[in-house]
Amino acid sequence: MQSNWTQEQLETFSTADDMYISPFYSDGKTPGTPTWIWSVVADNNLYVRAYNGQRSRWYQSAVEQKAGKIKLAGQEYDVTFEPMDNNPALTEEIDEAYRKKYGSSMYLSPMLEEGPVSATVKILPRNV
Repeated sequence: MQSNWTQEQLETFSTADDMYISPFYSDGKTPGTPTWIWSVVADNNLYVRAYNGQRSRWYQSAVEQKAGKIKLAGQEYDVTFEPMDNNPALTEEIDEAYRKKYGSSMYLSPMLEEGPVSATVKILPRNV
């Protein structure tokens, strides 16, 4: 069972800017409406943050269902979602990945604030 992304996948993901996230609906098998979202690679893992913090519908579904689908770099993947625990060193590494990848965007600053940071999710591949 694959428990993490390959190095090649992570390298591709680190520059791709086309992620759509679809946590499952409450039935646990129907993917929700795809939401375009920023993604970053940090600590050899794939992370996303909810721009609207923990109020975000996709975030709430991801935390509740713990699984779904993503589309990234032209591929679709079955995935699991793990909300991030408070880890200041990892948070700073993820913040830096956002700065590096999205530094020219006017939306970067809000993504580094408490709301989105509190809604950080690690995405792992899932075998179905």
